[in-house]
Amino acid sequence: MKRNINSVAVYCGHEYGSDPQYTRDAARIGELLAQNNLKLIFGGGNVGLMGTVCNAALDNGGTILGVSTKHIAALQEPIHTEIELRMTDSINERKTEMFNESDAFIILPGGLGTLNELTDILTMQQIGETKKPLFFLNTNNFWRPFSRLFVHMQECGFIKDIHSYIIYADNTPDGLIKKLLEY
Repeated sequence: MKRNINSVAVYCGHEYGSDPQYTRDAARIGELLAQNNLKLIFGGGNVGLMGTVCNAALDNGGTILGVSTKHIAALQEPIHTEIELRMTDSINERKTEMFNESDAFIILPGGLGTLNELTDILTMQQIGETKKPLFFLNTNNFWRPFSRLFVHMQECGFIKDIHSYIIYADNTPDGLIKKLLEY
């Protein structure tokens, strides 16, 4: 039987964050993706959680596609050079490329870019453009405030059916990858 998920976009910060557990969990996600022959699709950077996930996957023999923009490269943000890398003209093209290459999405802690990518996927699920699943790694309850906001939006009548979304969450990388493999 062919599994449904062969490639996973991981969205996360290009910073490390204030809690060292974010970095440890990002490394474990990269390791587990490689060990389970899941292709990593990510933003192409070689710093922060983004670089951590990629380097761990690379160290474990993973297949990796980085997608970055010419603008980000021009800002001299370190771009990963040991992987397949595609350059796009805009952040919207980058998001589209990553979406099209992925069968599922993992959301790690991150900043505004991560939040933007997350809400794009949720919006596409809401309007029926995708049924690709979304997996939150809730390291040290990082996503708890967002979860509360999501429920609040439903309670206020802005989200009709919270159960129509394909969302899974776990507090550990191993638990999250287990859910992804069982999907």
